[in-house]
Amino acid sequence: MGDRVVFGRVVAGFGRLQLRPVDPEGDLDVIHGWVSQERARFWGMRDAGRDRVAEIYRYLDSLATHHAWLALRDGAPAALFQTYRPEADPVGEVYAVQPGDHGIHFLIGPPDRPEPGYTGHLFGLLVDFVFADPTHRRIVAEPDARNEQAQARLRRTGFVDGPLVDLPDKRARLMFLDRTTAGHGPAAPST
Repeated sequence: MGDRVVFGRVVAGFGRLQLRPVDPEGDLDVIHGWVSQERARFWGMRDAGRDRVAEIYRYLDSLATHHAWLALRDGAPAALFQTYRPEADPVGEVYAVQPGDHGIHFLIGPPDRPEPGYTGHLFGLLVDFVFADPTHRRIVAEPDARNEQAQARLRRTGFVDGPLVDLPDKRARLMFLDRTTAGHGPAAPST
């Protein structure tokens, strides 16, 4: 699996962080274990059985516009991330998608023990990964409007609030992070 790593870095005092595509079959135990917990209720799969979770991630794996990623900390699963092109997603129907927008979802796995900076380091990996592509000008997130914890994490990272919107499965708060605000320099010019 190490050869499938697409992005990574070492964070002093925290460990080696890597990102690789989700293996819908090989990662099923980990993913189902996380998404079925009460803490993951906003992920929308709490009552989904193993077969349904596998079906969802096989479907995501078949798309060119949506991708699922497993973040590893020192080789162990630590977070589940999804990236997508908003124009190919229901969120693209509720706001004016701009060139270079790139959507995200994130689920931080439960740490073995409470650890300051745990979520921030993992979320930083996702932001850096998305902005490693110079054509990505802005990250779009749409957490459930009731998920104050996710919204607070996004704000701490520099995201700004957009409008409340109604999506097929939830009322969501659109939130945006511009690459220059995130310290990743100017975006590539559009063609």
